[in-house]
Amino acid sequence: MRDSFSDYHPFINLLYFSLVIGFSLVLTHPLAQVISLCCAIIYAVSINGKKSVLFLLKYCLPMVIITAFVNPAFNHEGKTILLYFSNGNPLTLESILYGLSAGAMIITLIMWFSSFSRVMTTDKFIYLFGKIIPALSLVLSMSLRFVPKFKSQMMTVADAQRSIGRDVSNGSIFERTKTAIHIFSIMITWSLENAIETADSMKSRGYGLKGRTAFSIYNFQKRDKYALIWFSFCDLFLVAGTMLDSFGFRYFPDIRYAAFDMTTIPFYCVFTALSITPVILNYKEEKKWEALVSEI
Repeated sequence: MRDSFSDYHPFINLLYFSLVIGFSLVLTHPLAQVISLCCAIIYAVSINGKKSVLFLLKYCLPMVIITAFVNPAFNHEGKTILLYFSNGNPLTLESILYGLSAGAMIITLIMWFSSFSRVMTTDKFIYLFGKIIPALSLVLSMSLRFVPKFKSQMMTVADAQRSIGRDVSNGSIFERTKTAIHIFSIMITWSLENAIETADSMKSRGYGLKGRTAFSIYNFQKRDKYALIWFSFCDLFLVAGTMLDSFGFRYFPDIRYAAFDMTTIPFYCVFTALSITPVILNYKEEKKWEALVSEI
């Protein structure tokens, strides 16, 4: 599916991710976490494909399990004691649930940032912050594109090393380790040289100088205005819900949470609608395109 939401104005893209990531951090209620995680996975699948998302989840799911087991070993708060360790410290239900919540939050943030890095490209960052904070915007844009570029270059280097008989999957452990270290050393050198070249290139173009103009293809259109109104409404509504403790959930010393009734359901509905907005926009755009094709 084509991501039509990425065609919106960069400010709208940044506002959306700021809201969903911010509320995913603030709202600790399990239901809100489940909503955010499901929407993050759905959106990531729609723009990154199933394989890339499954690759992330393959390494993220063990993180939840590890967090759930590690947290009770250090955190012994909670009233519901399940058993005692050999050193006398209690294992509580609250600490286990808190560990699961922390792990789920980490996965949710990873999924949102995977979509964020796909939508918020380098040129969008430069457009938004180039005049305000030129140095920081350049560093952020370079950081966001570093991981995919580093991964692509490492595959190229690994293929080149394999062609001359240096494969990390063959040989003894010592030989494979030596080859991996050699490839990593090449990548570190490449990264440093690339950073210097980028900095020199931007400096030679006058980046950051006072009065410097830049070409931009972004215009704030009518759809962007509607999106801004919608996101502003969601922001104010959810902030009000947070202040009214509609998403309230406490793990320690015992589990307490806000009642799930007609006074709190609207806040969860708005949070769901906010989180799934790009997917709905992409679906509407796809259906519109299919209708136009069918008329030809």
